[in-house]
Amino acid sequence: MKHPLHVTSEIGELQTVLLHRPGEEVENLTPEYLQHLLFDDIPYLPLIQKEHDYFAQALRNRGIEVLYLTTLLTEALHTDDLKKQFVADVLKESNLSMNGSSQQIADYLLSFETEAMVKKIMAGVRKSEISLEKKTHLYELLDDHYPFYLDPMPNLYFTRDPAATIGNGLTINTMREVARRRESLFMSYIIHYHPRYAQYDIPIWLDRDYPHPIEGGDELVLSKDTVAIGISARTAAKSIERLAVNLFKRQADMKRVVAVEIPKSRAFMHLDTVFTMVDYDKFTIHPEIQNKKGEMNIYILEKGRDEDTVKITHKTNLMEALKEALGLKEVTLIPCGGGDVIAAPREQWNDGSNTLAIAPGVVVTYDRNYVSNKLLRDHGIEVIEVISSELSRGRGGPRCMSMPLVRKDI
Repeated sequence: MKHPLHVTSEIGELQTVLLHRPGEEVENLTPEYLQHLLFDDIPYLPLIQKEHDYFAQALRNRGIEVLYLTTLLTEALHTDDLKKQFVADVLKESNLSMNGSSQQIADYLLSFETEAMVKKIMAGVRKSEISLEKKTHLYELLDDHYPFYLDPMPNLYFTRDPAATIGNGLTINTMREVARRRESLFMSYIIHYHPRYAQYDIPIWLDRDYPHPIEGGDELVLSKDTVAIGISARTAAKSIERLAVNLFKRQADMKRVVAVEIPKSRAFMHLDTVFTMVDYDKFTIHPEIQNKKGEMNIYILEKGRDEDTVKITHKTNLMEALKEALGLKEVTLIPCGGGDVIAAPREQWNDGSNTLAIAPGVVVTYDRNYVSNKLLRDHGIEVIEVISSELSRGRGGPRCMSMPLVRKDI
C-alpha cells in the first residue's frame, strides 16, 4: 500500500471508506437525555442496523472496501498496555476521575475481551452495571441519580466528523460538543497503533488537542489544491486559519482554503448538510444559505508573506468563487428540494443536500428525498438510493455516515 490515506477530491472514485454500524449506544437514548446526546429522536436499533447494512452493501456493490470503526479500534488495541492506556484516556475525557469512580469503571471495562470492551465504551456504562458493594460514594447510592457512569456515544455512526482525510494526511478533530469529544480519540489510536497505519508517518494537519473546534462535516476536499471548510455551528474560524497555515507548510499541492460561512443552527449543522460536490462542475446546495440577492460570506485563504500568515480575500458570490478556485468556466448549483418553499427545507432537514459522491457524477442519497433525487438525475447524475427511515433520525445523511480513506485521483 503506497498511501493508506489518499483523498484529493470529493468525487474521485471511492476505494476505501470507514463506517460505524450503530450498536447498543442507540438503545441507551431516552427522551430525557436526547438533547444532551445531540439527538432529536430515538432510532429503532434492529431497523437502523438493517438500513446501515443496506448502505454498506450498496458501497461494496460498487467495489468499495468498507472498514468498520469497531474492528479497526479492536485491532489497534493489540496489547494489554494499549488497552489500559485507552481506557484511562476514555475515563479521563469522561471526567470520571472527578467523582472517584474511575478505578471501578476501569476494572470493569478491562474485564471484557477487547472487542466487547470497545463496544461497551461506545454503548456507555450504566450505574446499574456496577454491583452495590463496589459503590462507595453518596451520589451512587441515590435512586434518582443520572443513570450513566460513562455516557453512550450514539453519534458514532457519523464517522465523517471526528477525523477527515485531506491528501495523504488527516485532521483528528476537536469536537465542538462535549457529547462527541471522545469520538476522535478512537481515530487517534487507530492511526498511531493499528498495523495498517502505524508503519507510516501519516501527517496530522490539525490534532485533537487544538483548543478550537473543527468537524469533518465542514471539511470538503474540492481538488488536490483546494479545500472548502464551513464556518459553522461546529467549526471555528481560528481552526480553519490554523489548518490552512499547516496545509500550506506541509502539503505541497495545497494552494487555497475556501472558508464558507453558513447559518449557525441545528438544521445547518455542517457545510455538507447544505452543500456537497456531485460532479466536476456540479454541486448540491440548500438555497437558504444565501441571502435574497444570492450572496453569502466566502473567504479565500492563501499563503501569506511568511509561513505563519495567510492572505484573505472576501467574496460574496459562491458560483464565482467556485469557478475561480477550481478553474471552471461554468458551475451548476442544484437546489435541494428544487428550491420549493416546502420541499426544500423538508428535504434539507432529511439531508437532501448531504450526498456521498463515490465517483464523478455518481452519488449515494437517502431514498426519502425524492424531489432532490429527481433533480439530480435531471442534471445527469447517477443516484443510488439507500433506505433511511431510522438512519435519518440522527440528522445526518450518506456523507455524514462515511469517512473516505482512499479515493482515486481525478
